Amino acid sequence: MIQGTIIKALSGFYYVQTADNILSCKARGRFRLDGTSPLVGDRVSCSVDATGMGRIDHVEPRRNWFIRPSVANIDALVFVASGALPITDPFLIDRISVIAADAGCELIVCLNKLDLAEAETLYQTYKLSGFPVVRTSAVTGEGMEELRSLLSGKISAFTGNSGVGKTSILNYMLPEAAMETAEISEKLGRGKHTTRHVELFALGENSYIADTPGFASFDLAMVKPIPKEQLQFNMLDFVPYIGKCRFQDCVHLKEPGCAVRQAVELGRIPTSRYRSYERLYELSAQQKSWEIKQN
Repeated sequence: MIQGTIIKALSGFYYVQTADNILSCKARGRFRLDGTSPLVGDRVSCSVDATGMGRIDHVEPRRNWFIRPSVANIDALVFVASGALPITDPFLIDRISVIAADAGCELIVCLNKLDLAEAETLYQTYKLSGFPVVRTSAVTGEGMEELRSLLSGKISAFTGNSGVGKTSILNYMLPEAAMETAEISEKLGRGKHTTRHVELFALGENSYIADTPGFASFDLAMVKPIPKEQLQFNMLDFVPYIGKCRFQDCVHLKEPGCAVRQAVELGRIPTSRYRSYERLYELSAQQKSWEIKQN
């Protein structure tokens, strides 16, 4: 059996990076029957027939997986944001942050377009919250080596609202990939979606990065349910204060003696992060807003 990692899925074919080369494969029919189709990022075992065509026979247990972006075994989600057109709403970052925490992967905040805006408010917010934050410019190259260092040894997926420069960053770091970019629509303040499939690109030894379809509004119906009681533990800047409230069952909304709300008042937790928690709690309480859509 040949071992490898799926680096691209396109038109029913899977491209598996092995120790020696990239093997074009089809998946065994049973994957379609049991609803566990292979994903980009999956570690798989393959066989090769007499014509040289590969076949995926086995998918190793996944560390995690996402529907959007459609990837598995992600070590870090890189949220690319911008303080210039289009300006990123912090709520988008916060939604991704709880999804990343629930999946057990790191969130890296990349503030792109440094040549146009420093995004100081976003920078200070997420530094205070304890996330790795890097400011970059795909035009000047500033911050790119710092970002590369943060990605070393990981499988990372890039995401973020459309037009913030995800593909431009990847083109800078991996010019041989020559991915398509699009201009920003000034009328709409957003970019055209240029990435139409998920693909992993080798950044170095044991390091991969993924370009993923952009989105203007992350669809919460595309992720698994997160119970409202669990949500507080996925706000990583809340964790030091959980268990220190007056009431053991405090959900940090209106209860008196809440250590989390006191930390917000003292400036130890950014107000915008707390406002996002309130909105996410309301969504989570509705439950069906977090339900996963099965194919």
